[in-house]
Amino acid sequence: MSRSGYNDYEGDDDDDEWRQIMWRGAVTRAIRGKRGQAFLREMIGAMDAMPEKRLVPGVLKSGCGVCAIGSVGVQRGVDMAALDPEYPPAIAAAFGISTAMVREIEWKNDQAGGYSETPEARWLRVRAWAETLTTETRR
Repeated sequence: MSRSGYNDYEGDDDDDEWRQIMWRGAVTRAIRGKRGQAFLREMIGAMDAMPEKRLVPGVLKSGCGVCAIGSVGVQRGVDMAALDPEYPPAIAAAFGISTAMVREIEWKNDQAGGYSETPEARWLRVRAWAETLTTETRR
């Protein structure tokens, strides 16, 4: 289990399959919604403003750097020490986005690139992913 809470999906049970379908719908709605789009644009701007273009996994902020959501927290001046990086509902409330979106961003930040990915490669991959999801770039 990761901080995103995502598991490898087995798909053996119809009920599990239906829950997976509903979850992916919640993620899609969160990303396409007004708040989600605004957050993605803000996250891209925060990542672009980082002096060192690198993202770390598993934390919002540490001595080694920040994750994608943490980059927004730094820009906003959020006290991230008070947030548990493994409790998405609190992160969602602090940043004004849905829990589904928090979990998706955490998964993309922490696991989508594999465990041997460098912080710099992670920054490039997450930044490109966020860019593809913003409706502004699709016009």
